[in-house]
Amino acid sequence: MDEFDLQAPPLASHLGRGLGQTDAASAYRVAYDLLSRRAPDEALELIGPALAEDPGNTGLRILRAWAYFVKVRLGPAETELRRLVDEHPDDIWVRFTLGRTLERQSRYDDALPHLRLAAAMSADPEHELAVLRVERLAGRL
Repeated sequence: MDEFDLQAPPLASHLGRGLGQTDAASAYRVAYDLLSRRAPDEALELIGPALAEDPGNTGLRILRAWAYFVKVRLGPAETELRRLVDEHPDDIWVRFTLGRTLERQSRYDDALPHLRLAAAMSADPEHELAVLRVERLAGRL
């Protein structure tokens, strides 16, 4: 995996959050598939109208943040991810992705707390490697 690749958020963990409408659920599934295929522009085209109908839909907002991350639109990604972290501080994927977004902006000191929490919550070796990488980049190792 390339250092700027990002695994998809777990599909099952976000399907139930705010996805009561059939249209939103359909948009989520198709956008998820598009993002898995590295097609963020097409995914954003679906996500926008679905979020207009259901602006608080957590699953769609996570996919929008992922699309921004893939497109390297790091400002909008950071804004969305910070809101999501505030609302769901225990979401490992959201926290890790916020850390990665900050890392990609060379804001290592801002990224480290999020990456460390994601690593501690998940015990995922990829998350632990991200912490070490950013500590090195920040000059802490």
